Amino acid sequence: MTEKEYNECVSQYADNVYRFILKNLRHEEDARDVVQASFEKLWMSRESVDGAKSKSYLFTVAYHQMIDHLRKAKRVQLREGFAEDAVVVQPSSQHLKKALERALDTLNQTQRSLVMLKDYEGYSYEEIGAITGLNESQVKVYLYRARMQLKSYLVSTENVL
Repeated sequence: MTEKEYNECVSQYADNVYRFILKNLRHEEDARDVVQASFEKLWMSRESVDGAKSKSYLFTVAYHQMIDHLRKAKRVQLREGFAEDAVVVQPSSQHLKKALERALDTLNQTQRSLVMLKDYEGYSYEEIGAITGLNESQVKVYLYRARMQLKSYLVSTENVL
């Protein structure tokens, strides 16, 4: 991969990678750190990366960086105080968004990542398998189970209202 191809990769995929990581981590600063580390790893190994496969390589690195970040975060538990008694009024479109986010929260990390890669980013089963290290059959099974879990959560009126 040349420097020009790297720069094109950054301009084309930075937003997509950030959106994918942010949807999974739900913390902007952590997402930025993971994306930055991913692009740094891409830069360091640019000599061995084929420019045509840079998107897949970048998402694979970002996925693994995110998993590493989550493992580290589990070891370090920080306490942050905040007011629980604050009342927030949300418009109906925000209510739907929150319901979808709560539904995604019911999934484990692998299932959430697979749903995000397939349904938000539009990757094929084969590409998702390459990114996550799962085979194509596992990706299909995990996605099916995740979607069934999402469906059962979302059809329950107490979860959506």
